[in-house]
Amino acid sequence: MAPFSRRGFLSAAMVGAASLGVAVGSGRTALAQAEDPRGLTLRGDAFLLDGKPFRILSGAFHYFRTHPRDWRDRLTRMRAMGLNTVETYVAWNFHQPYEKKADFTGWRDVAAFIRTADEAGLKVIVRPGPYICAEWDFGGLPAWLLKDKDAPLRRSDPAFERAVDAWFAELLPRLVDLQATRGGPVIALQVENEYGSYGDDHAYLEHLRDTMRAQGIDSLLFCSNGATQEALKAGSLPDLLSTVNFAGDPTGPFAELRAFQPDKPLFCTEFWDGWFDHWGEPHHTSDPARTAADVEKMLAAGASVNLYMAVGGTNFGWYAGANLTGSAYQPTVTSYDYDSPISESGELTEKFHAVREVLAKYATVPDTPLPATPPRMPAQRIAVRESVPLMASLDTLSTPLRRTAPVHMEALGQSYGLIHYRTRVRGPQGTRRLRVTGLGDRALVFGDGKRIGTFDRNQPEHAVDVTVTGGSTTLDLLVDPTGRINFGQGLNDPKGISGKVLLDEEEPHDWEIRRLTLDDLSPLKFTGDHTPTGPAFHRARVHVDTPADGFLAFPGWDKGMVWLNGFALGRYWSLGPQTTLYAPSHLWRRGSNELVVLEMERTGDAIEVRSAPDLG
Repeated sequence: MAPFSRRGFLSAAMVGAASLGVAVGSGRTALAQAEDPRGLTLRGDAFLLDGKPFRILSGAFHYFRTHPRDWRDRLTRMRAMGLNTVETYVAWNFHQPYEKKADFTGWRDVAAFIRTADEAGLKVIVRPGPYICAEWDFGGLPAWLLKDKDAPLRRSDPAFERAVDAWFAELLPRLVDLQATRGGPVIALQVENEYGSYGDDHAYLEHLRDTMRAQGIDSLLFCSNGATQEALKAGSLPDLLSTVNFAGDPTGPFAELRAFQPDKPLFCTEFWDGWFDHWGEPHHTSDPARTAADVEKMLAAGASVNLYMAVGGTNFGWYAGANLTGSAYQPTVTSYDYDSPISESGELTEKFHAVREVLAKYATVPDTPLPATPPRMPAQRIAVRESVPLMASLDTLSTPLRRTAPVHMEALGQSYGLIHYRTRVRGPQGTRRLRVTGLGDRALVFGDGKRIGTFDRNQPEHAVDVTVTGGSTTLDLLVDPTGRINFGQGLNDPKGISGKVLLDEEEPHDWEIRRLTLDDLSPLKFTGDHTPTGPAFHRARVHVDTPADGFLAFPGWDKGMVWLNGFALGRYWSLGPQTTLYAPSHLWRRGSNELVVLEMERTGDAIEVRSAPDLG
């Protein structure tokens, strides 16, 4: 367990997200900063921006969690709240899900996001990782790093550092001319992320710092950590400003920061104004009045603050992460609303108004009308009339690979989706015990096409009896990953089967493995036959007169993934607490729209479009 745990905020023990701070660093010297005060600098316990006093009033907004056509809207709402800065992570795996050239186009154009923030009147703090936590799959690290499931991560390992260096060589040059030191909006960048909750390899932190400087980053750098001496010592560098992350009353955390760093600005780089949810656990909310009161305490103390989050978002597609508490695996839900001041769908909440009122006491809040809630679709119920079983679609969706034994999906160059394993056992052998080790995360088990069991990662044992009769029995295991661990010592979290499949402790050989990335569902051959049980794909048509935000509900369904007009919205699960999926207006078309649902268990009769979210 890490020396500091965000989970202490609400219950047990799990950290997420990140930090901000500031570094004088190895690029520009203190003398050079004094002669040329461009950008964000330090003078005693105060920040200066271009040589003038500046208090950071920031909010977290992740560009990768909000449709790009909504970036300007959400940034405008942040400025209307009274914030002067936006903070964002950069999710490496969002840009480079496979080991090829990184993508910075469209939704992934982080430079465009930064320019849009500038146009909205906001400065920008960038947290480029390489690790970001953020309750995002694998903490933002790309899955292909797990080709070797035991590969060293977040440390001074040559292979890991080579991969990071190559990534930074793609990313950082795109940010250089956007720095405030060059007249742009970027005022600071973070080195790593809450590293003191993971390790104490200062040589690794120094490598990241030096790589950033070598790529042209001459802005203030920073390390942020939990508010304990242990975390601060383990996760900081002496030439970088240290900052802290916490929730609640700032008195204790700021005292810890002062004890560690007595002569620098106070900066809460993640003030947790809400919390995230796991499947099967309660929905988290926090009191707006208490949040506002704690923000006021920070501002009264002369501190700077970054609200984590200012804008809620969505873990679209397969990108939701997971936590590990002891041996308990806790997958994160699709919504990242976070009970934030600006909701997942852009609504200005009670918390927005409470915090805005406090900010107005310490800064100039724009005197303009507040933006209205984005339009929403009227409620409707859509019958599902077409289906096709997944197991009958294997040849349509993939080409089998042959291996002597099962291997995890990352070893096969697969980052997301499902993975299917098949072998044939010669008979007759009577009843044998099938057992699986190293499961990530859930498996449907079939014998000769008949469902005979379900294995779940949180079960103490993954075993079921199999009767092998006749000439042979075909065994199928369809593995459904539900998010890679994003925090703590369990980051090496390969998906599929990374252990063994055993029949009475003997290993069957000769396996067919299918990588079901599900990137393109157009080859599926739907029919009018209803398939009441999963795994199966179902298709429905939705007519829309005027595209607007909608919230999809699945009454009577159990667990699966949803695509709207080919875009993967994310997972639903009857475990809750979330019961609706946010479908932004820009994904809908005027006229006919296609909804495809992959249901793993039981099928409902219809899908509902609702005009309001239900997060629990």
